Amino acid sequence: MHDIDGLSLPVTLAEIADPRRTALVVYDMQVGILRQLPHGAEILQQVLRLIEAARRAGVPVFFMRHMSLPRKLAGVFQLRQAMAWQRVSSPAEIKPWFLRDSPGFQLAPELGVTEDEAIFDKIGMSAFEGTPLAIALRDLGRQSFLICGIATEIGIEPTVRHGADLGLIPIVVRDACGAGHAEAGERAFAQFEFIGDAILTNIADVTGTWSKARE
Repeated sequence: MHDIDGLSLPVTLAEIADPRRTALVVYDMQVGILRQLPHGAEILQQVLRLIEAARRAGVPVFFMRHMSLPRKLAGVFQLRQAMAWQRVSSPAEIKPWFLRDSPGFQLAPELGVTEDEAIFDKIGMSAFEGTPLAIALRDLGRQSFLICGIATEIGIEPTVRHGADLGLIPIVVRDACGAGHAEAGERAFAQFEFIGDAILTNIADVTGTWSKARE
């Protein structure tokens, strides 16, 4: 820890991921998204490992869900994005994938969200856009957040960049993040390393740090 001008500046993973200073953001681990990925079951198991470690360490856990708007409420961006993702040539062909309370919208039941954890819904890619996440983290006095889930290149990357712009330190748990497109996912990790705002780590290092903190 560096002390400068009245500030304590965390440097190591143990300092940045201190359970008293961080939270875990679980990104879009939804039934309808997991089933699109050939490695969805593997990523789910990795995310579950990290969640259980966070719960043991007393780290707050926030779950994100991507939500589709009904077609008549979707604006220009939502319609254009849906056309691109669904590979259709007309907005009339769009079928909203993640309408609230549809089967695909739900979080994977294995996550077992507890009464002490929160679920925030969003229609954008950043977990901070249009959700209470930023104020919730600040109100808890958190200086950093760990992120895991899917997909690295679609939602985790903009969340990391947005979180850094909000003055939080992002911690990307690399082996608990899945990509829809492997090369695009690797490009996102390379971008994190190049910019330097985020800490890249893995489940073993995070859980080891938390275990030592409890000793």
